[in-house]
Amino acid sequence: MTGSDPLKTAEHRRLAEATGRAEDSLSEANPWYEWGPYLAERAWGSVREDYSADGDAWASFPHDQARSRVYRWNEDGMAGICDVRQELCLSLALWNGRDPFLKERMFGLSGPQGNHGEDVKEYWWYLEGLPSHALLKWRYHYPQAEFPYEQLVAENARRTRQDPEFELMDTGVFDDGRFWIVDVTYAKESPTDLFMRIDITNHGPDQATLHVLPTFWFRNTWRWTDAQPPALSLDGTTIVSDHPIAGGYRFDVEPGSDPRILFCDNETNPDVQDGAPRRSAYPKDGINDHVVSGAPTVNPDQRGTKAAFWFEPTVGAGQTVTLRLRLHRPVDEPTSWDAALCDSVVAQRINDADEFYAAIGKDLDDERRLVLRQASAGLVWSKQIYPYRVSRWLDGDPAEPPPPPERETGRNANWRHLDAFDILAMPDPWEYPWFAAWDLAFHSIAWAHLDPAFAKYQLTVLLREWFQHPNGALPAYEWDFDDVNPPVHAFATLRVFLIDGARDRAFLERIFQKLMLNFTWWLNREDPSGHNVFGGGFLGLDNISPVDRSHLPPGVTIEQADGTAWMAMYSENMLLIALMLAEQNDVYDDMVVKFLEQFLLIADALDDAHLYDPADGFFYDRLTDAAGQQIPIKVQTLVGMIPLLASVSLPPEQVRRLAVLEKRTARRLDDSERSPAQREHNLGRVPRVAGTDGVLISLVTPDMASTALRHVFDEQGFLSPHGLRSVTKRLSTPYVVPGLPSAVIDYEPGESTTDMYGGNSNWRGPVWLPTNYLVVRTLVRYDKVPGSRFTVEYPTGSGVQRSMDDIATDLADRLVGIWLPGPDGRRPVWGGDPRFADDPAWRDNLLFFEYFHGDTAKGLGASHQTGWTALVVDLLLDPPGRAAG
Repeated sequence: MTGSDPLKTAEHRRLAEATGRAEDSLSEANPWYEWGPYLAERAWGSVREDYSADGDAWASFPHDQARSRVYRWNEDGMAGICDVRQELCLSLALWNGRDPFLKERMFGLSGPQGNHGEDVKEYWWYLEGLPSHALLKWRYHYPQAEFPYEQLVAENARRTRQDPEFELMDTGVFDDGRFWIVDVTYAKESPTDLFMRIDITNHGPDQATLHVLPTFWFRNTWRWTDAQPPALSLDGTTIVSDHPIAGGYRFDVEPGSDPRILFCDNETNPDVQDGAPRRSAYPKDGINDHVVSGAPTVNPDQRGTKAAFWFEPTVGAGQTVTLRLRLHRPVDEPTSWDAALCDSVVAQRINDADEFYAAIGKDLDDERRLVLRQASAGLVWSKQIYPYRVSRWLDGDPAEPPPPPERETGRNANWRHLDAFDILAMPDPWEYPWFAAWDLAFHSIAWAHLDPAFAKYQLTVLLREWFQHPNGALPAYEWDFDDVNPPVHAFATLRVFLIDGARDRAFLERIFQKLMLNFTWWLNREDPSGHNVFGGGFLGLDNISPVDRSHLPPGVTIEQADGTAWMAMYSENMLLIALMLAEQNDVYDDMVVKFLEQFLLIADALDDAHLYDPADGFFYDRLTDAAGQQIPIKVQTLVGMIPLLASVSLPPEQVRRLAVLEKRTARRLDDSERSPAQREHNLGRVPRVAGTDGVLISLVTPDMASTALRHVFDEQGFLSPHGLRSVTKRLSTPYVVPGLPSAVIDYEPGESTTDMYGGNSNWRGPVWLPTNYLVVRTLVRYDKVPGSRFTVEYPTGSGVQRSMDDIATDLADRLVGIWLPGPDGRRPVWGGDPRFADDPAWRDNLLFFEYFHGDTAKGLGASHQTGWTALVVDLLLDPPGRAAG
């Protein structure tokens, strides 16, 4: 697929309708993007909805208030879609007749409630998703017994970090097999004409009734400006929208069906929020109260800003009932339709999806194509509208009381320029319903195989003036835009460029210009001493250090092996981009010299810092206390593997270009020019490869890499059956940093028992995809010039010498194997749970977790992290051996 012309499936033709400037304006985007899965799975408990003085977002807007309080910045719902501006929203509500309230959104524990941090306590899957949203399919398993809300809260509160999480399955609510399987399928006839089909299967042994409420509403944008509210009203049995932008839409039920139709207003119920004015006699929770308790809380005039069709199908044991609806904006008079038309459009779109995934995954077997299809569906469903104007959030709305004064100097106060209103790929639609800079870079790599225009937009948008700070910083994530993520944007840019066929040099140039600002920010802010040894604090790897690198004791400083290596890797990728741009514009020759020089300065500084331990053959962070004593943190974690990633092979034609550019560059290609101390340690060498005219630019020599890789490929150390662990398994007893008795770390293959970092940031042993992926791609780079001459023992102790490309292939296979049936027929991702592993109703509905148990590969953490975990898409479609580089 890499580098080929677009395949002419129906989906490719839809994507080709893009104007080419989708990154500039939502109004100029591909018309098929008009409706999509942009609705969040969770808006409560998020930073944007937090208007408290103490910044406790979880307590400020809890789940129990979500059905009754209006959101300020976005909306949420189950199986939800909305228009590209999120004026109109559509989602599903359910009631089993026993719960205390409608299920309008997924339930989960907040960060303080969970014994390992926030955690959703529901089971749903994204089964289908085309990049144009012409087909979307969502599945949910809903207990027929009362949902155990209180039990989940109480038991998790009782448990400690030493205990596993208490999940919905553990409550026994599914033990007798009494649950509903609810499938929601959206299929578009055109960009503004889509069918919604809801298939309800009674999995239980007895006939049962389910209340099904497809719900249609306006996001409340009028309250914050005192504008006139829009209106939903009834035209026969059709709900009609009256809105300045989203007017003229009609929401129909299948002709002949006869649901009740309920209206209320998307306004806050003042009974749940002190001081809130009563803006409506039928507030946001009116439909809930009417269905659950029969309260007179819906508008008898059948008018409002929120409406629902109320179906009550009774379904026999093992039977399925289908409900059909249509949302459309007819240009002329409404057209008639029936079940046959709906089912025909759904069948056409399923056929389109079959063709699309068969085309891009033409070399895959059925099981791998299933992984591809569901991982891609998760990516598609992770798209969300992201409105966040920080200055307005800090100052408050003109029509509302001002926020507490503490906000002016609190979270994100330095980001007043940030004014977002964009479609972004979220790390996890429930656990992380906000962008994260380095997650977004990894998302883009997978997206490049599905929709290259959207992939480029994701990389470009964070560098636009409404996101990137004037000082060059990129916003990390909304909990703290000032935090520092690893600088992987340049790496992702190269991958997207190559996957897309290496043609779009305008995209490459545009990204390069803005990354120059970010690179300079790193030089100025994260290397305050000017010695080219970088910090950065968090950098995504805090959680595998025995010390909190972002919050060190007074007087203590840290030199980070990974911070410095990330910048070396950044320099190399900027060098590669500059070389590609210089092929057509020699103005970029100066940038080629600049980034080669910068890489070598960093390499020399890392050498001088002595963060590499030649006796161990590994890199370690080092602390310096207030008295000047230096304390190496001698524990083998992914931190010490990051320097191996700073490696790039240059083919002969690029080496010749470097050699003629500038005298100092030419001298750097000659090892004899290096000092004896530099030759002794060999860091930052640019050696010519024997028998070729190519060079390998790397922080480590092949000999150093071989030594370090002996640790990495040790099956009793880092190498697990399903990828590389984040901490060596050989850490059988806790490691304590000398002089800091509270700084402790040990190998924990699953959930972490430390609360140092809070939440579910558990990287003390599990396998996680981003670093594994970077190792795989780095091994391919090692092999580009030396080829099969550079071999190492793999696995360590096996006596088998293998090339870097062979090892990369095996590692990729181990990672993909997390989701594939093993010799026992079970998928490792499910661990040993027999229901997930063996039951046909569960086993083939795949989840893409945040990380995976270091010994068994059981999925852990956020369960819909089809953000960075969707890197499996790139491993499937562009595997080592034929990768784009």
